[in-house]
Amino acid sequence: MELTLNIIGGKWKPIILWYLSSNTLRFGELKKKMPKITQKMLTQQLKSLEENGLINRVVYNEIPPRVEYSLTYTGKTLIPILENLSEWAHEYINTNKSQCL
Repeated sequence: MELTLNIIGGKWKPIILWYLSSNTLRFGELKKKMPKITQKMLTQQLKSLEENGLINRVVYNEIPPRVEYSLTYTGKTLIPILENLSEWAHEYINTNKSQCL
């Protein structure tokens, strides 16, 4: 469990993985989907996910440079787990509405 949380834990990594589960995205597209994350933090989180083999980073030799991020096979195996966490959160909110407001 500790290893799992070290790899995908934190405020931003699960959200990044969730957004990449449906599309290949560029840095700016991810940033627009997560306006509260700083560029530095997004860069750090993407680098960590890439180093752990959960996302691919493809750099295109163009001007201006284009970089795209997508899930690896290993990253895709996390999607059912993230879906379960999302379902749990919805159930939690419905059960504990007064505490969540």
